Amino acid sequence: MPPNMATENSTNRAEEFKLLANEAFKAHKYSQSIDLYTKAIEVNEGNAVYWANRAFAHTKLEEYGSAIQDATRAIEIDPKYSKGYYRRGAAHLAMGKFKDALKDFQQVKRICPNDPDATKKLKECEKAVMKLKFEEAISVPTSEKRSIADSIDYHTIDVEPQYSGARIEGDVVTLDFVKNMMEDFKKQKFLHKRYAFQIVLQIRDLMRELPSLVDIKVPAGKHFTVCGDVHGQFYDLINIFELNGLPSEDNPYLFNGDFVDRGSFSVEVILTLFAFKCMSPSAIHLSRGNHESKSMNKIYGFEGEVRSKLNDIFVELFAEVFCCLPLAHVINQKVFVVHGGLFSVDGVKLSDIRAIDRFCEPPEEGLMCELLWSDPQPQLGRGPSKRGVGLSFGGDVTKRFLQDNNLDLVVRSHEVKDEGYEIEHDGKLITVFSAPNYCDQMGNKGAFIRFEAPDLKPNIVTFSAVAHPDVKPMAYASNFLRMFS
Repeated sequence: MPPNMATENSTNRAEEFKLLANEAFKAHKYSQSIDLYTKAIEVNEGNAVYWANRAFAHTKLEEYGSAIQDATRAIEIDPKYSKGYYRRGAAHLAMGKFKDALKDFQQVKRICPNDPDATKKLKECEKAVMKLKFEEAISVPTSEKRSIADSIDYHTIDVEPQYSGARIEGDVVTLDFVKNMMEDFKKQKFLHKRYAFQIVLQIRDLMRELPSLVDIKVPAGKHFTVCGDVHGQFYDLINIFELNGLPSEDNPYLFNGDFVDRGSFSVEVILTLFAFKCMSPSAIHLSRGNHESKSMNKIYGFEGEVRSKLNDIFVELFAEVFCCLPLAHVINQKVFVVHGGLFSVDGVKLSDIRAIDRFCEPPEEGLMCELLWSDPQPQLGRGPSKRGVGLSFGGDVTKRFLQDNNLDLVVRSHEVKDEGYEIEHDGKLITVFSAPNYCDQMGNKGAFIRFEAPDLKPNIVTFSAVAHPDVKPMAYASNFLRMFS
């Protein structure tokens, strides 16, 4: 076959893969589209469009590290390809790297000076960077910061006579109150700020007393339920309780982080979970996720939602309380439960996790960062994170960690799974994700795991999304991020 014909055939094959990938992307099958773009790249790796398209698909799966790598490759192939800078800028933006994003959008504007869309996004990015610089200029060193909680006395807040919602009588959160509050939330009624303050302040006191690694004891003959990310999907949270019962001492739960952001009912979710914890501390356990942080809440909607439904003081208060959340739990000394995953080094003991000073915003490296951000990978060993934070770890890493700590199983969340869960690493690691049809577009199921003591065999229950009021995900997110959603 003549060389030019072979080249033409390769080009045609690569284009066929690209078209199939585009169709998968339109159907929200982002993992499938990545595989197909990869096949196109394998046939013709010199086409910048394939790399930029794959970067976009990675962004949809929140794999921002991989998106930046792919977009950078597209730029290397064609330095005048505006979409390469655009995709990389969007990924930088999603990671909160506003200054890096600004450079990319400035380059888009240089290449496409008359593009109104590029102009609009550049202006929004410039605003975000200016705001960031202003916040940095007026920020107080952590060592000098006073607790916002210490300045709040909810007893002095009057409840107006016309308020008809749920009320806490005295200082004790009761089951009747929580049920009434949830019914109000279903009707999109707000809780009075006095009671919201009371719940969040009580939670702060409870959480501050807990260690960074909490030991949970489940008596023989009893059960325990672990849920994954809920991400502000309040109506799906209610569905979990309808399927599996309300939290109580006889029906305890662990919610494994990422309660807020993305979904637009995050305030309802967090107040419900916090209220159950106030009602009965042993009925519900709460673990920190990577989205229980200022940087994520600023971008992905929770901060805006709190300002809209409560007020600015609550933004600071939630940030303070999130820093009190434990980082991991161990059930009956056998099942290790953490939001993200394992570590960049071997030999980490449970005592090392207990010793972490967690009362801070998550750092960008180290044990705390990896607990919140890391993901499993199918291959052995360790690799770079698809997200650009933390790392990817293989089955051998999981096996050594379990052996070193005399454990049987790792349960983690942090990743959307089509069936709501995935069993990996020779059955030694389970991912559980409890936000079905994530962001109203992924089409995934949700799941939770019931463990029965004493054998703690995982019983996985899956469920589908339920209807919710017509408020779109990310409704309260920053303008510049909504542009890319």
